[in-house]
Amino acid sequence: MDLAKIIRIVGVVLAVVAAFGVIPQSALLIAIVGLVGGYFVEEDRRVPFMVLCLTLSMAHGALGSIPVLGDHLTAILGSLSSLVNAAACTVIVMTIVERVKP
Repeated sequence: MDLAKIIRIVGVVLAVVAAFGVIPQSALLIAIVGLVGGYFVEEDRRVPFMVLCLTLSMAHGALGSIPVLGDHLTAILGSLSSLVNAAACTVIVMTIVERVKP
């Protein structure tokens, strides 16, 4: 298993656990793991990744009306959205640096 896969798994597990439990500084941890994980997004997967980022940002609150599970799903998707948004910041910076660099 490579480092990128481990970081992705840690990020998803952290986001799910943070949605259900209280982790001190969970938002900071999710942001750091997201920023590091964004470095490992392959160049040919950047556009689909950004589409995922936009989709999660728009739709993560849409499941709140489902009885019993809605609030939990919204919390999980909200944490995942934070993770992916942090990674998207790294992807954007990397793309800008690659375009500016001669």
